[in-house]
Amino acid sequence: MTQKPNADLFVTCIIDQLYPEVGVSVVKVLRRLGVTVGFPKDQTCCGQPVYNTGFTQEARTLAKRVLDQFRDSEYVVVPSGSCAATIRVFYLELFADVPTLLAEAKALAAKTYEFSEFLVKVLGVEDAAACGAEYQGTAAYHPSCHMLREVEVREEPKKLLRSVPGLEEKELAGAEICCGFGGTFSVKFPHISEGMVADKVTNVQASGADTLVSCDMSCLMNISGALNRQGSNVKVRHLAQILDADSK
Repeated sequence: MTQKPNADLFVTCIIDQLYPEVGVSVVKVLRRLGVTVGFPKDQTCCGQPVYNTGFTQEARTLAKRVLDQFRDSEYVVVPSGSCAATIRVFYLELFADVPTLLAEAKALAAKTYEFSEFLVKVLGVEDAAACGAEYQGTAAYHPSCHMLREVEVREEPKKLLRSVPGLEEKELAGAEICCGFGGTFSVKFPHISEGMVADKVTNVQASGADTLVSCDMSCLMNISGALNRQGSNVKVRHLAQILDADSK
């Protein structure tokens, strides 16, 4: 596209509280591509954890706040397939019986994009070199469940990764199998979760990659913990950090 858009960043709780460097990389990449980035400072959680736990009214309260904060945004960029799915899919369920709020939810869903999806589909980025990306090493890609099954973003992250100068892609066996985090799932069913992440870590290490890349820090947090407990040297990075040449 010739004229670059304005985009507001929905930063997600995990990035805001635990991995702020990922948010910095997202903003830097967008700005390098000519996007004017905004950040509504009063934004809060999208409501997914309480919604998944069955607290519908509490989830609606949080969702209404998101609707208010991003009502005037041209685009909303979310560096998480999970939170993007909440806004694009689950808000329509939350407000199905409230016509006025359902209309607002549909309007927000239509302009909300997961980070890699925004780069490819809206900005038309085909080559990661346009972001100034460069990465010397090997990387395997883990797609998150919500990314694949709810927002249906499959090829965009892989297309960007494959075009990063210096990066060698490694195949990850069972890539589309859940890592076992699932938010509250890992709390409710810890033993099942531990078994699932153990399988994921075995495949990550067998890939021979020195870095595991994903578009959801929640998955990477879970996998990273398991890797660290095994003394692994495999690094975990959000896609934005790979595209941001300044990120370490």
